[in-house]
Amino acid sequence: MSGAVPLRADRAEALTTEELATRVDALSGALDAGGDRLDPRAAEDARAVAEKVSERTRIVGGHTVVALAGATGSGKSSLFNTLVGADVATVGMRRPTTSTPTAAVWGTEPAGELLDWLSVGSRHQVPPDEGDDLDGLVLIDLPDFDSRQVEHRAEAERVLELVDVFVWVTDPQKYADAVLHEDYVGVLREYGAVTVVVLNQVDRLPRGGADEVSADLSRLLTRDGLTDHEVIATSTLSGAGTQTLRARLQEAVERSDASRHRLAADLRSAAESLSASVAEGEPRIPRRAGGELVDALARTAGVPTVVDAVARDHRLAAWAQTGWPFTRWVHALRPAPLRRLRLDRERDPDAPDITDRDVRAVLGRSSLPPPAPSARASVDLAVRRVGAQAGEGLPTRWADAVAHAARPVEDDLADELDLVLVRTPLRGRRPLWWAVAGALQAILALAAVVGLVWLLLGGIVAWLQLPELPRVEVVGAITLPFVLFVGGLLAGLLLAGLSRWLAGLGARRRARDADRALRKAIGQVAREQVLDPVERVLADHARTREGLAVVAG
Repeated sequence: MSGAVPLRADRAEALTTEELATRVDALSGALDAGGDRLDPRAAEDARAVAEKVSERTRIVGGHTVVALAGATGSGKSSLFNTLVGADVATVGMRRPTTSTPTAAVWGTEPAGELLDWLSVGSRHQVPPDEGDDLDGLVLIDLPDFDSRQVEHRAEAERVLELVDVFVWVTDPQKYADAVLHEDYVGVLREYGAVTVVVLNQVDRLPRGGADEVSADLSRLLTRDGLTDHEVIATSTLSGAGTQTLRARLQEAVERSDASRHRLAADLRSAAESLSASVAEGEPRIPRRAGGELVDALARTAGVPTVVDAVARDHRLAAWAQTGWPFTRWVHALRPAPLRRLRLDRERDPDAPDITDRDVRAVLGRSSLPPPAPSARASVDLAVRRVGAQAGEGLPTRWADAVAHAARPVEDDLADELDLVLVRTPLRGRRPLWWAVAGALQAILALAAVVGLVWLLLGGIVAWLQLPELPRVEVVGAITLPFVLFVGGLLAGLLLAGLSRWLAGLGARRRARDADRALRKAIGQVAREQVLDPVERVLADHARTREGLAVVAG
């Protein structure tokens, strides 16, 4: 139930209409950001409060709505008639007497729109009185809140949710009633406001009894948590205390800010009820958890296999151009590792904007084997760890939302990881030294062939006893054809060995580059599929928390 409004002059300054509108917007924003991660009952009540504040502030006029609420037989209808100065409310021996709210309006300013909003049909216009300073007061006599008729209690509680000020009316017999203290007064402590409690029918007490009962009632109110309160002892027969109560109502009317006090208290109460649904801050996702997630995704995507294929592909490509020409053809028979995996996409700056490889990068898939169960388990563990660390310290609903956001759709994740492998160019430009080594190998091979042919011709000529070919000596008995043949073979083998060593270095470097490129792309997938959804939940939590802080002031 909504709270009370302070009636004494020492209350805090009321919020302006603009400030109330700002807090309503903040509350609505917090509710939208929190969604189903907030306590459903508190969120539903808060939305009702936001709607009520918006509707109440749209109603033009300076009326102050005060409700007299009390138990059956407390005499509140008689007190209502005394304040009005006419027998407006029905008073009798039948209980409950009041079944529907009755309103009395002071002043000439129309109050029809306000009473329509309150759904109070029974209305009485108080005639003007020169000595009456209650212009602008709308006093409502409510049905008994302890009525045996459920609809009567529901009507009393409905109107109490909407009025600006309410005054509890009790009597010496029921002032300690549990319904009053537990279901109504006990709720008021959440607002920290001051309310007026009227101890009516004190004329039934012996001399000195009014003070004694008032003191005991005050003790009970303090026990309920309403530490700042006022008890007014009244009697409609003797008139005792009625002027004091009228003075309190007059003060509320003159200040003309009771409704804004009440609405601000409702907003604060709504924010306090929702505050249990948010934490004091948002946890941060540790960088280590993100690194573990990328490592796990890399394993399940087959990055180690791809990196190894990149290194082998680089070595085979280098050997195909720089290896010994007489044995190159053997390596050419081996299938290219990247081509076998359908990952043989190269960086080609001169290629057109859209190629067949680009189409395959979007629509095709690699030929990597499916991930092992252990790799899948490592991804699941890393995802759970991200969700657990990102939701640490959050209320259960938010922590569950974080954990759910951290779990990507498995098929979508597999497709994204495979597209990362297909889209990432794994072959770079061929090193310049390949061309140089290839040219040298061609020259050395040619020299070896020329030397061999020369030696064979010399042998044939000698066997056929033909005129000898010109003899070109290099050193002693070592001839030029021998130097060309043996030197070409040995130099070619030596160059092939050097090229193999250099190709190994290049393969390791190319593998490291491919690993970095793939992990960077996989890191983007991890962000889009896991980290961004988690951070969006945390951002919603931050907006909810900050909005509630604005509402609470």
